[in-house]
Amino acid sequence: MRILINCCHDRGRWRARRPAEVELGDAEEFSLYRTLAVEDPFPYSDSLHLDFLGEFTADDVREVLLRLPQTYRTPLVLVHMFGYPTREVADLVEAPLGTVLARLHRGRKLFEREMWDDARETGMLEARTR
Repeated sequence: MRILINCCHDRGRWRARRPAEVELGDAEEFSLYRTLAVEDPFPYSDSLHLDFLGEFTADDVREVLLRLPQTYRTPLVLVHMFGYPTREVADLVEAPLGTVLARLHRGRKLFEREMWDDARETGMLEARTR
């Protein structure tokens, strides 16, 4: 019985050390630039990407950021909103630099995907094409 209890404790400690896995779905293959070019929601625009992002308010961006998993949201906010260098972010979150860089990349991809989905859900794209 004691061996079984020790095994359960070991497994619990092992799970506590592992980060929570997040399903990325198709976000890794998603490209906001390509999607905007193909769907062309802003006809006659010379800067599709900037026009698309200009449609969002600060509250919209905050809402999309809050939908992201904490693992990806923290590095994104620290680097892009507060201007921390990635090395400092790695120290702050106590993770290796490579891990922080990977989280930034995946976080950006998830953020782009969420922005696109939010624009579709709110009808922002349909309103612009009319």
